[in-house]
Amino acid sequence: MNEQSMTSSRPYLARALYEWILDNGLTPYLLVDATVPGTVVPQDFVQDGKIVLNISPSAVRGLDIGNEAVTFNARFRGVPQDVYVPVSAVLAIYARENGHGMVFAEEGSPPPSPPQPPGGGDGGGERPRLRVVK
Repeated sequence: MNEQSMTSSRPYLARALYEWILDNGLTPYLLVDATVPGTVVPQDFVQDGKIVLNISPSAVRGLDIGNEAVTFNARFRGVPQDVYVPVSAVLAIYARENGHGMVFAEEGSPPPSPPQPPGGGDGGGERPRLRVVK
């Protein structure tokens, strides 16, 4: 599978960070771009096109961090609401208590260049390659 046909790593990282935050006894928060088409969030809580959602087990029901979207049901001002967040709208997942987590790069942004060895490597100007050594 080449780089262009790979699926987004965002849902996989979000699931892992969610578990990590919970395992450390902290509260997972999701920062969402509420302007992404298909996003269904309580508009009363959107500020500057963004919303922060508490996705801890005590705050939501039926949480699913899927490959296409994050879905759950939660109460906002006492009113239950279904929430649907396309994975592309997830901007960050972090712990409320200390801010540890991850901010995601824009979808479609080129990945950062791999780090170059100190001193310019072997000076050959070529990128390193893997090869099978028998």
